[in-house]
Amino acid sequence: MNLKSNISPDSPWFSETAGWPDEVSRNPEFPVRPLDSIISDAASRWPSNRAARFLGMDMTYGEYNRYVDAFADSLYKLGIKKGETVAILLPNSFQYMISYFAIMRIGAIVSGINPTYKPLEIKHQLETVKAKYLIFLDALYKEKIEPIKHDISIKVFIGTNIADFLPWHKQKLGKLLKKIPSAPLPSDAVSFTSLLKSGKNPPAIEIDPVKDPATYIMTGGTTGVPKAAVLTHYNILCNALQVRMWFYRSNQNIANLGILPFFHAFGMTAIMNLTPLYGGWVLLFPRPPKMEELCASLEKDIPKEGTIFIGAEVLFQRMADFPDLKKYKIARKLFLGVSGAGPLHRAVQDRFESVTGCPLVEGYGLTEASPVVSVNPLWCSDDQRRSGSIGIPLPGTKWRIVDKSDPTIELGIGSGPDDKDHIGEIAVCGPQVMQGYLDNPEETASHIIDVDGENWLLTGDIGFMNPHGQVTILDRKKELIKFKGYSVFPKDVENLVGKHECISEIAVAGLPDADSGEVIKAWVVLKESWKSKITEDELIKWCMENITHYKVPKYIEFIDEIPKNMVGKVLRRLLRENDPIYQEYFASSHKI
Repeated sequence: MNLKSNISPDSPWFSETAGWPDEVSRNPEFPVRPLDSIISDAASRWPSNRAARFLGMDMTYGEYNRYVDAFADSLYKLGIKKGETVAILLPNSFQYMISYFAIMRIGAIVSGINPTYKPLEIKHQLETVKAKYLIFLDALYKEKIEPIKHDISIKVFIGTNIADFLPWHKQKLGKLLKKIPSAPLPSDAVSFTSLLKSGKNPPAIEIDPVKDPATYIMTGGTTGVPKAAVLTHYNILCNALQVRMWFYRSNQNIANLGILPFFHAFGMTAIMNLTPLYGGWVLLFPRPPKMEELCASLEKDIPKEGTIFIGAEVLFQRMADFPDLKKYKIARKLFLGVSGAGPLHRAVQDRFESVTGCPLVEGYGLTEASPVVSVNPLWCSDDQRRSGSIGIPLPGTKWRIVDKSDPTIELGIGSGPDDKDHIGEIAVCGPQVMQGYLDNPEETASHIIDVDGENWLLTGDIGFMNPHGQVTILDRKKELIKFKGYSVFPKDVENLVGKHECISEIAVAGLPDADSGEVIKAWVVLKESWKSKITEDELIKWCMENITHYKVPKYIEFIDEIPKNMVGKVLRRLLRENDPIYQEYFASSHKI
């Protein structure tokens, strides 16, 4: 595909030798610069452009860069040195964005913490990344930090209120009406706002973008204890630029919905780091909004040019099924949609596009790749957008299908999910691939292999590649269901069963079985209009009539909600481990 970017040829972000604009999609020479330079560059080019809106307040790029400078200077004066880790326990906010780039501006390392974590999970992350400084939301302190305060090695605590950037009278009124959560700062904490006022110009710190870490991001932990992926300035900047090249029609008037949390790699790269590259702005949400709130914000805040809507499938599914959508004037307010952090099912894609008129495509990535690896084509025919694959790799990225037991063996092109000889693990190579896992050489060696002098990341995802170079994921390597010798991929069953018109959401996993090895179970959320019209047995009967025998679920359970993590990824493991059949099997197999 020949991509043409709207980035100006005189932009500092690309080498002239890369060619412009046709060659950049095939042979990009990514700049070797610290990541925080994207903010100073945006401030230089578009100082009066809005960079973000939060709680009704706007922040321009000129203000953004001045805040980053001031906070970086104060952090440096507090004694934070290059290579030390500063953790951020904040929701999406001005404070998160400023902290993130200020920390990097003095050569320190960011580690964002999920605000929904429990104290022991926070303690684990702080210890893993060796954080010495913590920036936190005042309302989270008592519940999240106080119980572990004496067990962690934090030198300086920096606290902020969610409304610190609002005018004083609005802050006071909001707190009185209890619309703004707040709590007193502990006596030994430093005020975020005081540091903004006391700082000015940070010292110039020498940073090697290729070698120096910019952030430690915790992996999802869905297959074990979360690990810290080490991402350098170069890794993250390259990935933001790769996404920018794909979103080549984005311009200064296009907004970006800031719903995905910035502590997560997807939100960090595709929202917070992407937007300054085209001079747009982020509409920030401190928590995932209810659909009424989201639609009202689209109607009120988004200009006619529209917004990029990046999220997990659950967000698009909720909008597609929102019964009051027509009440809101959001026609043409959505510029494009990209679903990630899990598979996008065709039924959700079709429903969303039909009710919004906005193109929606599936992207793919993982924390270890900063995280974006591939996206389906955006401005093209419906058939290309709805290919059922995870698209094609971003500029500068390569991928291949390798043998699950011996990743040095490449399997080549496959014809589909039944072509077992060409189904294998997806391996990716590119400038966005992490250095490794922090202080964990064994795990690093098991995930990154050297092939002809290049580092290839083994993703743990299983799929095949078609003759056009597109990859279709069938499932996670460790979530494969083995039924009577058949290899069954949960996503394949989800897609097949999900074709029934009664289904709103579905998740599939394997349960242990003495006779078959494993059996298939599907957890189903019914559409409201079907809740009294169909039974589990009737849906199983439909499956037997429409799906090959070894892919038919033995069990179907109707539930109210599919469990997901904060970014919308389905937690199949949680469903499986909470199931009575699994628990009974596990208990009986561990009897003494």
